[in-house]
This record gives sequence, C-alpha cells and structure tokens, in this order.
Amino acid sequence: MNDSVATQDQTAEYRDLIILGGGLVGMTLALAAARAGITSHVIDRADPADLTAEGADGRASAISTASWNLFTNIGLAPALKDLGCPIDSIAVTDSMKPGRIDFTPKPEEGSLGRMFANRDLRLALFAAAREEKNIAWHVRTEAVRRDRGPHGVEVELSDGRLLKSSLLVAAEGRQSPTRDEAGFSMAKWDYHHRAMVTGLFHEKSHGNTAWEIFYPAGPFALLPLLDDDQGRHRSALVWTVGEKDAAGIIAMPDAMFLNEVESRMHGVLGKITLSAPRMSYPLRFHHAGHVIDERLAVIGDAAHGMHPIAGQGLNLGLRDVGTLVGVLTEGMRLGLEPGDAQLLARYEKWRSLDTFMVMSVTDGLTRLFGIPGRLPSAARRLGMGAVQRLPSLKRFFMDEARGMSGKLPELLQG
Repeated sequence: MNDSVATQDQTAEYRDLIILGGGLVGMTLALAAARAGITSHVIDRADPADLTAEGADGRASAISTASWNLFTNIGLAPALKDLGCPIDSIAVTDSMKPGRIDFTPKPEEGSLGRMFANRDLRLALFAAAREEKNIAWHVRTEAVRRDRGPHGVEVELSDGRLLKSSLLVAAEGRQSPTRDEAGFSMAKWDYHHRAMVTGLFHEKSHGNTAWEIFYPAGPFALLPLLDDDQGRHRSALVWTVGEKDAAGIIAMPDAMFLNEVESRMHGVLGKITLSAPRMSYPLRFHHAGHVIDERLAVIGDAAHGMHPIAGQGLNLGLRDVGTLVGVLTEGMRLGLEPGDAQLLARYEKWRSLDTFMVMSVTDGLTRLFGIPGRLPSAARRLGMGAVQRLPSLKRFFMDEARGMSGKLPELLQG
C-alpha cells in the first residue's frame, strides 16, 4: 500500500472509490470497503505521524455498540479490545444536586459503549490500512481538481498524480470543500458555545461511570478511560462554556484551569491533574439536505455535525460507513458499479431518517439542557425526573447511547 507522497505521473490509476479525508470516518470506510473487496484511494493532506504523535490530541470518543460491531466485522477488534474502557453506567445530574438519573443496563444487556482515546483509534486504523492491498493511501497531498461525470470521477492531486474512480466520497470534516463545491443546501446554526476538551488523571476510580453534569453555563462531562500503564486513573473532560467566557478560560494557566474543573467535580473523582493537552472548538449544528450527487456521497462530519452532549457524532459517521459499504457491496454483487445512481439513492434513503432522528434528539437535548438560561434548574430536574420514572423514555435514551436504535445494516449488527 502507498502511504507516501506520490511522484508526478500523468497515468491515472483507477480504483472503485476515491475517499477525500483519511480521518476516523474516512479510513474506517476504506477498511470496511477493502474487506468487501472494494478498492479505494484515500487522500489526506495530513501526515499520519503528526496525527498519532504522543500528546498531539487529547480527545476521546465514545464508541457505541453498533460502531463496535462494525470494528469487529472489519477485523479491528483484536487491536482495540484492550484499549477501550466500558461505559457501564451514565450518571446525569443537575449541578450535582439530589435527584440524579443513572442509566445502567442490565448485566445481560452489556455496556453502553466503550471510550477510546482518538490516538488509539487512529493507530489501529492506520496500522490496518498499511497492510491492506485494496487501499492506496496518499498523504501530505490534497485534491486540486475534482471532476464528476456520467462515466466516472477524476481527481488531480497537488503532487501531480491523476486518480480515477466510479465514486467520490467526501469525508473531509465540517469544512468539506467537496460538499460546498457541489452546492449542497445546509441547515446550520451556532450554539454560541465552545467545548473545552482535555484528559485528566484523578485520585479515585471512575468505576466505568460517565458523568454528565448540567450547570447553568452548560454541560460538563467526565468520560471514563482505562488506567494508563502506570495504573493512574484517567477520564476525558468535555466542558461546555459560553463563547463569551471561552477566551478567558483558554488563557488560564493549567493550575487555574484545574481549580475551575475541580470545583465543578465536587470531589467525585478526588484530586486531578492534566493527562492530555487542552483543546477547544466551537459548537455548531449543520445538516446537509442531501448527502448524494452525481457520483458523490458525503459522510461523517461533512454531512452532519452536532453538539457533543450525547456523544454520538463519530458514531453517526460510522453508521454512514456501515450503510454505504452495505449498499455498495449488494449493488456490486448484482453487477452495478459503485457510482450507480440507484445505489446512491438507496444510501441516502436509508441514512436520511436515522440521521434526522439522532440529530433531532441531540439538538432537542442541547436546547433543553445545554444552553444557558434556556431551562431553569428546577425545570431541568423535573425533566430528568420524568425520564427516571418512565421506563420507555429511559430505554430510548439507552438505545441511543448504544447506537442501536432504528434499522441497522449487517455491518453494524452483532
């Protein structure tokens, strides 16, 4: 497999797919497609060494049961199984006051998902991709021309290479130039919040419990990670703050930042120190009205982005992957090519309802619980109490956390 900058060559190399973006969603698509015998070019402007460097990224992701099934079905489970921390329970509370909700499945139902450091996910994906002959990985380069037409796709890279395929897949993230160039209509708005993200070492064990603490200024989440190789307890922090306060928090020295974080934890995990770099990013909603065009499919954050309050952003992208590969595999078995309009229409139809439902629920939760001043504290506690008392509503939220709601393609099933 090629994972170096290509030399200039005007002979276009054909593969079934050209995937723009080699991040968590794009590379998972390439691997899932490869296991089904579908070849791909993966184009990424980044250097894999930079993306996987120690300390380069302090983010972590919740991997739902459906996403774990996908990883298992494409052969990633052996590399990842010892790196993920099970989420056995989710504690939801209003400012750590009495009346919290505990989402705890029955023993036979398994965990609510697994927490992984993004670096570990990348390392596993990249290692598998390097061994896969069905993937040609072009790094430190980008598309400077994208041509789509009735007979196929041609992409010219900044290093001079020409690539051809039947289908172009945009997995470039929220600022996808391919999506914008295609003129997709977008529903989007700004929550005027910023997520402060880092990792924490802490004195007490988290007991595989994730905490979602709702404060008047925004949600504060503690997400369990495995102990490190020195036995230190770890969690990921996602602290949502108003944009007007963000600059001051970003400018805080580490000691002051930790004091602010510790005051919001009420001693639940004891003394804390930083285990990862501090990062921040603005919180916005966007949803593409369509996710297909002529010989084009848009997946992951290029198609939909939401508030991290439910931790389902990456999982929604992985559901895109499972659905797209399932549709392409079945179509190619019948003699259709990957860019066939019928197959793309089937992909969009299957994804549209699921994506709409997940994003609507997430946006509803954000507006009720995650926006300062939107809901008084007493009303938040009343709403949480209703969820606690209604088993069907509580079951719905637990199924969403697992990513098991709705109809799932084979790759996402256990």
